[in-house]
Amino acid sequence: MSRITKDINKITGTIIGISGKLIVCTLLILLLVEGITRGYDFGHSIFYQESMEPAPGTEKVLTVAEGESDQDVVANLEDLGLIDNPLAVRIQILFYEYEVHPGTYTLSTAMTPKEILQILDQEPEPEDEEGGTGQ
Repeated sequence: MSRITKDINKITGTIIGISGKLIVCTLLILLLVEGITRGYDFGHSIFYQESMEPAPGTEKVLTVAEGESDQDVVANLEDLGLIDNPLAVRIQILFYEYEVHPGTYTLSTAMTPKEILQILDQEPEPEDEEGGTGQ
């Protein structure tokens, strides 16, 4: 190999090495930005979640059976269209230490998940024939 070929190969190797490092750094920055964005969105959905519909919303009836787990209740809330992020609601239950009580509740799609959990956290009055309306 001639000296010129060696110099060209050395320069080409340097350019390829720098390009590879730039690509790796760019990918890391993109992953970091995506992670931060998704983390912010998830945190926002935990602490500032909005209702599914504007007021007055649609009323839905939720029945919580005795011994039903929080996970089952959250799944039922999602099935009824009262929440859109079940994981965020489960974290809210743990974070705010809500306790879901058995009974029948009339809830609205205009309620935020936090408002729904506050209603489910109150024990229904025993003299209420419907098992409690949560109000």
